[in-house]
Amino acid sequence: MKRSQSLHEAADPNFRPLVVIELVKDAKEETKEWLVKRIMDKKKDGGAQLLIKPLQENEVDQGNIYLVGASKLRLLLGAEAVGLVKEYHDGSMRTFTFSNRKDFKDFSDDHANFLTMAECQYIIKHELENLRAKDEKFIPGSQQSRLYPGKSILRRLSTSGILVQTFPLHDTENLKRLGHTWYGKVKLGYQPLDDIRCYFGETIALYFAFLEYFTFALIPMAIIGIPYYLFAWEDYDKYVVFASFNLLWSTAILEVWKRVCAGMAYRWGTLMMKREFEEPRPAFHGVLGTNPVTGREEPVYSSLKRQLRIYLVSVPFVCLCLYLSLYVMMIYFDLELWAVDFHEKHQSELSNLMLFVPSIIYAIVIEIMNRLYRYAAEFLTSWENHRLESSYQNHLILKVLVFNFLNCFASLFYIAFVLHDMKLLRQSLATLLITSQILNQFVEALLPFWLQKRHNKKLKRTMKCLKVDGELSLVEQVRLEKEMGTYLGTFDDYLELFLQFGYVSLFSCVYPLAAIFAVLNNVTEFYSDALKMCQVFKRPFAEPTASVGVWQ
Repeated sequence: MKRSQSLHEAADPNFRPLVVIELVKDAKEETKEWLVKRIMDKKKDGGAQLLIKPLQENEVDQGNIYLVGASKLRLLLGAEAVGLVKEYHDGSMRTFTFSNRKDFKDFSDDHANFLTMAECQYIIKHELENLRAKDEKFIPGSQQSRLYPGKSILRRLSTSGILVQTFPLHDTENLKRLGHTWYGKVKLGYQPLDDIRCYFGETIALYFAFLEYFTFALIPMAIIGIPYYLFAWEDYDKYVVFASFNLLWSTAILEVWKRVCAGMAYRWGTLMMKREFEEPRPAFHGVLGTNPVTGREEPVYSSLKRQLRIYLVSVPFVCLCLYLSLYVMMIYFDLELWAVDFHEKHQSELSNLMLFVPSIIYAIVIEIMNRLYRYAAEFLTSWENHRLESSYQNHLILKVLVFNFLNCFASLFYIAFVLHDMKLLRQSLATLLITSQILNQFVEALLPFWLQKRHNKKLKRTMKCLKVDGELSLVEQVRLEKEMGTYLGTFDDYLELFLQFGYVSLFSCVYPLAAIFAVLNNVTEFYSDALKMCQVFKRPFAEPTASVGVWQ
């Protein structure tokens, strides 16, 4: 069907919608007028100085969905404010400055294609998140939603249930082109990392770059593992040789990755991106004070209170969860003894299959415990009230990694160094590795894709004229995208690779096929992750980054 309103043309041809803000349907007019005014106000008056318009008149969603954009001049000033790095005319990478804008490569007077759509959306997100209350005591139209100077407005709207979601719009033409080159056909080759970076940003591009690099790095391990599996099954001297090779391999690939990552980050302009004055997290709260470094007003929270929360609540809770994990592990070994006794008594095909049941049950329990603990860790880390997003992520990852490492590997270490049972170690490792990969593929890719397809069919019947693979009007596109799932970031993806790396580097000497299963899993991961990014989830906001961070 023809577009009634394209992505780049709203009622005003100069207005380019980039970000969608959805409020609850019963939001008060007073609240909406105040929010629109604050978004449009000039920076010197405490506003974001952005453009905002309702989706479209005479529509069901009219009145609670807004499209946010910005003038080309405002986006260039925003690029300087967030410290974007661009290629200079001499080929070097320099921090963008508005006054020297004409000296940067590919800059033109009409500003076309100088900033990618992802960069524009990142700038708007930065401005919206730093939209803070001035002298308001509460949100107009909602007196129970208290405000104080310096409080993030969007954060308060979200916690008060007034703001439903904020997300960037897809560019349907570029998305279709990216999907065709990325996952449209099965082929052996490299991923289009530069195109992924331009569309989704550096954080997601670096994840797929690491996934690709790690998969290629696993191939030598997989090739060497085949003869070891066939000819060196019970030769403990060769186990030592393979373990030594694992040690050298794991060290080498991580050092080489640092160079590869630095090269990409330099080319993408994030290696030297300024991070000295990181803005406070939108969820950070405290009394209004003055930042001693920047001199700006922002919330202040006592570091002593944060440390007390960490050491008196978070640390004991993590220790309790670790004890629970060890207790479940001992139950698993009791089940293993029961299965062995059952097999010795009956000596049948059924009893032989029963030998694998405890490991399968334990693998499923591990996945359930990991996911439940993840929610608890997120709650605790948010409650600790970290000022910076980097600090929040570091504490969250530390909590999750400690528990996941013990939960996934403690039983293997126990079997190897306490029970000294190599046969049970191979069986447990194979079961844990294969079961976790199957569960992750199902939970992270197949299930969301199936649910999204099912939801699209319902939406298609409702909208009747909707053709998902065809041209959509702006209203249809927004209504379709706002019902999609929200991508929660690369945390779970990196965690899966971290555990996979542990299985291969620590224990593949006793089960050489571990690397082969890891390669097969990662090859399917290329396509399933690409598919869910393009078809299942809303477009995530781009986040500039120079490395995989603390995961390194």
